[in-house]
Amino acid sequence: MTLAQIVTTSSAATAPESTISVIDLALAGGILMIPIVLSSFVAIYIFIERIRTINKANENPDAFITKIKELVLKGDITSAKMLCNQYDTPVARMIEKGVARIGSPLKNIEAAIENVGKIELFKLEKNLSVLATVAGAAPMMGFLGTVIGMVQAFISIAQEEGSVSPKLLADGIYTAMITTVAGLIVGIIAYLGYNYLVTRVSKVVHKMEYSAIEFIDLLQEPR
Repeated sequence: MTLAQIVTTSSAATAPESTISVIDLALAGGILMIPIVLSSFVAIYIFIERIRTINKANENPDAFITKIKELVLKGDITSAKMLCNQYDTPVARMIEKGVARIGSPLKNIEAAIENVGKIELFKLEKNLSVLATVAGAAPMMGFLGTVIGMVQAFISIAQEEGSVSPKLLADGIYTAMITTVAGLIVGIIAYLGYNYLVTRVSKVVHKMEYSAIEFIDLLQEPR
């Protein structure tokens, strides 16, 4: 063996294995990777935006309700309204509507508070349906990309003359499966995020209902 052959063999043995980056994998997935990646950005944006909104709405209303009770029992309705305006929470907006209706029949006050509660619930659930859609659509787009990739792979195999190279078959299949993996990852993350947000919204709604009941009970107390 010559010196050149020894050097060549040594270089081949010590050469680092080639690696594939995430970007290369995404590009290999085909055009359907575009909506999958975009849907992941949408899901992340909605999750972060909703978390901030829900955390703000989830402030403990106990101290607020206690102050409202004191002001209403004193008959200081103006101060009670001003106190409600200082809090940017669903509970404060519901109680503000109830305070503004003091003097009206109790059923009217309950109806006014309930209507505000429905509006606040709609605000809390904003874009959650989009997140649920991403959770369901992302895996389906991934499966579609896999089917298209498999069809293209079999077309390439059919066009080959003579024996089919195992590498050709393997490359086609792994490229087709990339979209499925990406779609499942996005779908699972969006699904978990959706259920987490729904749970947080339920806790806020419970506080809203409890605070409304306390306020209605306050108006029914003898004076």
